[in-house]
Amino acid sequence: MSGVVGMEGLCQLSIIYYAKWLGKDIIKDLRIGLFDLMMRFKMKYFDTSSVGRLTTRAVNDIETISSIFSQGLFMIIADLLKMAAIATFMVYQSWRLSLIVFIIMPLILVATRLFQRAMKVAFEEVRTQVANLNSFVQERITGMKIVQVFAREQTEYQQFYAINQKHKAAWIKTVWYNSIFFPIAEMASSVAIGLLVWFGGLNAAANGVITLGLVVAFIELAQMLFRPLRQIADKFNTLQMGMVAAKRVFEILDTKAHIANQGTQVLANTKGAIVFKNVCFSYTAGEQVIKDVSFTVQPGETIAIVGATGAGKSTIINLLNRFYEINSGTILIDGVSIKDYTLESLRSQIAVVLQDVFLFADTIHNNISLNNETVSEKEIQRAATQIGVTEFIDSLPGKFQYNVKERGVMLSSGQRQLIAFLRAYVSNPGILILDEATSSVDSYSEQMIQTATDTITKDRTSIVIAHRLATIKKADKILVMDAGKIVESGTHKELLDQQGYYSTLYKVQFASEKGQES
Repeated sequence: MSGVVGMEGLCQLSIIYYAKWLGKDIIKDLRIGLFDLMMRFKMKYFDTSSVGRLTTRAVNDIETISSIFSQGLFMIIADLLKMAAIATFMVYQSWRLSLIVFIIMPLILVATRLFQRAMKVAFEEVRTQVANLNSFVQERITGMKIVQVFAREQTEYQQFYAINQKHKAAWIKTVWYNSIFFPIAEMASSVAIGLLVWFGGLNAAANGVITLGLVVAFIELAQMLFRPLRQIADKFNTLQMGMVAAKRVFEILDTKAHIANQGTQVLANTKGAIVFKNVCFSYTAGEQVIKDVSFTVQPGETIAIVGATGAGKSTIINLLNRFYEINSGTILIDGVSIKDYTLESLRSQIAVVLQDVFLFADTIHNNISLNNETVSEKEIQRAATQIGVTEFIDSLPGKFQYNVKERGVMLSSGQRQLIAFLRAYVSNPGILILDEATSSVDSYSEQMIQTATDTITKDRTSIVIAHRLATIKKADKILVMDAGKIVESGTHKELLDQQGYYSTLYKVQFASEKGQES
């Protein structure tokens, strides 16, 4: 018996350790694969997917999958093997007493099956409510300033309270099913033991083939047989939760939402010649936002794109970077279709400075280099001097090692914009895109940004999108867009002379600015 107990301990130690090790190793590979896949998704996928839900899939759901191995599948297999060994031994000792125990087994098996089905539905609801909860919290924390500015704390609290109630209700349903099943299993076990005592005791008293010692042994064996069965039901909960989580994760893994990266040519040291030929594009089928657009940008030329909100200016940038696939037409860089270039080489030659600058919760150095080990701090310092942002960085504690915190909250919008300019300049792109980079900064920051703009656009193909027309007077060419089409094209002077859309827009804006000054 000592040997058997010792072997059981060693086997349990081994199966628990290696099951948990396997579970963690599998979720590590799954999480890496999922994150790698999500980084290659089209922007359209993220346009329609909640960040909170994606975070739940990549963190919570994948962690739950590990329980399939550490607490579910292998533990169930171990319990089934133990039950098979016990049942075999019982039949060997006494088929009569074994038959009494086995008569009760179908009742527990049926209850277990019904319990399993009910728990699967309940756990699907639990995972849905967990995703809703994470999504709500993530969005409200990110937008906390808006919540407080408009005094929406009580309203958001009520919404959060309602979501938590649904989350609680989903979990209570699983608790209810557990509360029903385990008493049924316990009662069935007690009935089996009672029948053993009754039948075995009477047989032993009548000096039959069953002895009192065999009855006592079967009472213990019956408990050993039913105990794993009850535990299997509990482990089915874990298994069901893991299976529901796995289904959600594999739905993302099976998603075909990435840009086809079948190009074989490498774009290096681009000259910056850009051609759009009859390009059409729509975010939603049947609703074109870019309509038969054609234009050419010569190497080293600076062009500006202007137009009302929703005219399609930013979409041009998204298409050039292949964040979205065009419906028809062709986009060429240096005479080659952008589809023939590898995505990595294409995007490495295009730097974008957006209006809404995103900074990671990291140092200024790492936000500029994006953890590229080939970019040294001396190079960044030299670039900062060249575009005139050294003064503001030197004023920060730690200078380039200053941590800007999440989304760069420790910096002003103008300072974040300057960091974005420096990041673009350090990457040494062949093509530079400035998307309304001065629309939300103060006059002092705008002057610094204008100096930085002049420096980084020099001798480099540049596309500038701006609402403020005064900032694009020096552009070699200005494209005027309206409702997804290019309606006018020319220099600032030429467009003013045409007395068309651009001229009207410029006069309205000039009058507005003059009125504000007065």
